[in-house]
Amino acid sequence: MSPGPSVITVTLNPAIDQTITLDRLSVGHVQRAKAVQHNAGGKGVNVAGCLADWGVPVAATGFLGADNQAPFTAFLDAKGIADHFIRVPGETRTNIKIADLSAGDTTDINLPGLTASGTHWAALTKGLSQMVPAGALVVLGGSLPPGLPDHAYADLCDLLTAAGARVVLDTSGAPLTAALASAGAKPWCIKPNRAELEGWAGRPLPDRAALLDAAADLLALGLGQVVISLGADGALFIDGGQAVQVRLPPVQAVSTVGAGDAMVAGLTAAALAGLPLEQTARLAAAFACAKLAQVGPHLPERTVVEALAAAAETTVLA
Repeated sequence: MSPGPSVITVTLNPAIDQTITLDRLSVGHVQRAKAVQHNAGGKGVNVAGCLADWGVPVAATGFLGADNQAPFTAFLDAKGIADHFIRVPGETRTNIKIADLSAGDTTDINLPGLTASGTHWAALTKGLSQMVPAGALVVLGGSLPPGLPDHAYADLCDLLTAAGARVVLDTSGAPLTAALASAGAKPWCIKPNRAELEGWAGRPLPDRAALLDAAADLLALGLGQVVISLGADGALFIDGGQAVQVRLPPVQAVSTVGAGDAMVAGLTAAALAGLPLEQTARLAAAFACAKLAQVGPHLPERTVVEALAAAAETTVLA
């Protein structure tokens, strides 16, 4: 690939997202769906889709089941995303998303993924080594499939940092802990939510001061930026010199699926453009807010996102 893509996303455990829309979810009762929609999904896939809509050259890799790859190939082709996925025998999992219009929230039922072998992993790392140009941003997103060790993302951070890339890592649990505990290269940026950060810190983080303390601990490990998503309270953006909290006006959510991934796409686009932290916070929050009105990994017109970014409320904390 020449020239190399500006951004590469890696999705090791993708999914076909089946989003079922209901007027109201009533547990234990027969439901009549208003609509059902199937979308190629997984964190890195969602990030790539939003970045492509923003006009960023992007490539996507990871593992795909060979038996039901059609939704992914169609999505990547339609978005103009370079397809570098490794095909694995079997089917990519389907995740069920139940969108409750009355509550404005979504219930997720996530299934296990395909098993990745050592041969598949070797093909993936070889491909990344060949396609990552110096200065690229690489987004590693989502859970790990069966067959890969908890330190898989830590290994990729080493590989990609050595190639001159900046790594944005969006995962949780043991893979996040392993990446942050590694003696090797750390990710440049992570985007946990409060619960995920508490899982890493091993303690409750009940208020903003506690969250900022945890972020400072992360920066001390060698990270360049920490973004903590806080749901209705917006998000905290912290780097070595500043901390910013951003909030956006409430919007009617059609689907909350992928809103966090859209935020990762926004902060990645901002990093690519070299924006300062406050503008990064505005753009990332606008991506997330704009995504709430979409089903699937899409953004509305650029002017809509820009208007949301301009309307964002930011508070500089340090």
